[in-house]
Amino acid sequence: MFEDISRFSFGVTAAITTSMAIITGLDAASNSRLAILSALLIIAIADNMSDSLGIHIYRESQITGTATDARIHTVTNFLARFAVTMVFIALVVALPLEYSVIMSVAFGLSLLTFLSYRIALKRETNPYKEILQHLAIAIVVITISHFVGQWISMAFNL
Repeated sequence: MFEDISRFSFGVTAAITTSMAIITGLDAASNSRLAILSALLIIAIADNMSDSLGIHIYRESQITGTATDARIHTVTNFLARFAVTMVFIALVVALPLEYSVIMSVAFGLSLLTFLSYRIALKRETNPYKEILQHLAIAIVVITISHFVGQWISMAFNL
């Protein structure tokens, strides 16, 4: 399953960071389960399709790539990203909102840790360094999203 991690690593990483940012940012802005679920579903479909198209065109533009290779990367990117986003949606639906935010961040950082570890093994690099780099970036994204959500709430009295 993890032989060619590049087939789904972009999609999974995008789904993790985007979902955590949406959840923390919208929770801070509106504390609305409906807003968070709506945004996650839109991301799972529209943003996912546009990213998958971008991956497809990128793979087609590579001289060494084939049309079949481009299709495989497109489909695996879409499915990986969709599946991960659906887990975040399930957490938001199944848990009280304050717990779903915490569990979503914990799940996302755990999944990112696992992916980073697998990448480090494949690249034969220090797994701790890879994990810390990737987690640091994700935490920055989460933090910025949270504060942007708070600012929106204060600026527009929502």
